[in-house]
Amino acid sequence: MHIFITGVAGFLGSHLADYYLNKKFKVSGNDNLIGGYRDNVDPKVNFYNFDCEDFLRMDKVLKDVDVVIHAAAYAHEGLSVFSPHLICKNIISGSTSVFSAAANNKVKRIVFCSSMARYGNLKPPFKEKDEPSPIDPYGISKLAAEKILVNICEVHNIEYNIAIPHNIIGSKQRYDDPFRNVASIMVNLMLQNKQPIIYGDGEQKRSFSDISDCIFCIDKLVTDKNIKSEIFNIGPDDNYVSINELYKLISNKLKFNKEPRYFPDRTNEVKYANCSAEKSKNILGYKKIKNINESLDDIIDYIKKRGVKEFSYDYDLEIFNEKTPETWKKRIF
Repeated sequence: MHIFITGVAGFLGSHLADYYLNKKFKVSGNDNLIGGYRDNVDPKVNFYNFDCEDFLRMDKVLKDVDVVIHAAAYAHEGLSVFSPHLICKNIISGSTSVFSAAANNKVKRIVFCSSMARYGNLKPPFKEKDEPSPIDPYGISKLAAEKILVNICEVHNIEYNIAIPHNIIGSKQRYDDPFRNVASIMVNLMLQNKQPIIYGDGEQKRSFSDISDCIFCIDKLVTDKNIKSEIFNIGPDDNYVSINELYKLISNKLKFNKEPRYFPDRTNEVKYANCSAEKSKNILGYKKIKNINESLDDIIDYIKKRGVKEFSYDYDLEIFNEKTPETWKKRIF
């Protein structure tokens, strides 16, 4: 089977590539290398360095591909409030380009990696049958991409599935991006003896999910012929920790003695976000193998091995006003 992975140099994409190489599949993928690292990609992957929005190139590289996993995204929920054009263009235009090229090349199946941002401020735990209610441009654009996918696949007879990973963490995650990946940001800062930054009171709660626990479920969405036209939350319905608790776990591991710096709440940030794993447990056989401590150990080992990095502001802010986080306007990280 020939698998094509968008965002193959990114966190999720590179882990999926490694998994399918181990299964002896042919693996190809593209990445613009803004959100990922080139050394994340195994040399055995047929790698293409271009953005998903480039339809002509996407159309060319999807020839003879069996399944497309669309994992590429500027996954910046908070940033999308202040750079909505950047994020929506990437998610909606990039996804439409991928889906259109897949249809033109008669790809058999598309697996789209969406986001729990689609649920917004619904009462947790979020369930797949809940009516989505996103509250920021990122979540809105992910939901729009889902609807475009369903429409294209139904019209052109392509199988599809939609995965909703939960705050995945682990090795290979970018850690020099000031706009996302809270655990990796904290580790990168603390290893440089710098105080981590927490927004609001730090009591926002998330269910962090180890990357290795998600891959098998996504593989079922790729390879199981009996699972199609479905949407799945993928991740634990426990591991529910606050950002303050996350800081304590990491600081204890690194023997870091400085207190975090607190800044005002970020606009439109969901306070409590966790999903029900019931459907993925029953149908995909999901189970949690790694706990959050093991995931954090992987992050720490990965960053120590690659070396700490200064933060890179690769994305431009589009809206500057009193709501724009000071940490971004002044590049405090």
